[in-house]
Amino acid sequence: MALRRVYSEIKGKKLTELPGYLKSTFSMETVKTSVKKGLDNYNDKYIQTSSVDPLLHICFYGMGFSYLVALPKERRHLEHQQHAKEHGGH
Repeated sequence: MALRRVYSEIKGKKLTELPGYLKSTFSMETVKTSVKKGLDNYNDKYIQTSSVDPLLHICFYGMGFSYLVALPKERRHLEHQQHAKEHGGH
């Protein structure tokens, strides 16, 4: 939803106005404030209510992150295996 807002604001600007808008919108202070607000909202919604959802978030997002980290190595392995089949190697 935030990306939709940024897109709608960017859509009406000229190209010369864009760097100034992006610099002010994505400054370190703005990003810090947004992250802090998001963490506070997460804390209020899940942690303070003693919900089991944070545990599920850690499990599922950890599994997804692990998969993405291992993906390049797995692809290299599969490419090597395919190359070996084509050329009669190991």
